[in-house]
Amino acid sequence: MREEYEKVGMRRSVDAVLIVHEHSLPHILLLQIGTTFFKLPGGELEVGEEETEGMKRLLDLTLGRTDGVKNEWKIEDEVGNWWRPNFDPPRYPYIPAHVTKPKEHTKLLLVQMPEKAMFAVPKNYKLVAAPLFELYDNAAAYGPLIASLPMALSSAADLIVSVVSVDGHYCIVTLSACSITAL
Repeated sequence: MREEYEKVGMRRSVDAVLIVHEHSLPHILLLQIGTTFFKLPGGELEVGEEETEGMKRLLDLTLGRTDGVKNEWKIEDEVGNWWRPNFDPPRYPYIPAHVTKPKEHTKLLLVQMPEKAMFAVPKNYKLVAAPLFELYDNAAAYGPLIASLPMALSSAADLIVSVVSVDGHYCIVTLSACSITAL
């Protein structure tokens, strides 16, 4: 990372916040590696790459189907920013006052799920849906970034107000829209 920083400057990355509902409760889709490591789908942007296009590219790379059918990813909103102040692993939801040149900036982007979706998950990952109530204040299990998602989502523009059943479908009522997903 140090050599990369000297060549191109601050690393830019994006992580996808994919929300699904199970038993009328919002869950976040996470990639599990091994038994104890969880991460959001996403990764590093190319130099000069726009964030939404990079997010779509990374989602296709990580979860994209292998049968040639293209997923239509809809980037809804930015729900957080995390910063790596130096070359060590910890990231923070702010730039510390003494840091003038952060080494990495990670944007968390809310990605709207289509009514039906099929993913191709790499063999070394396991796709899990973690309920928001389990993530909240659980940095020991999920890390500080993922554990902060319930609070970050509560202030997002597309705040989930409620989930209601309409003609056999769940209607997710948000401040700006209603999306329909099959039961």
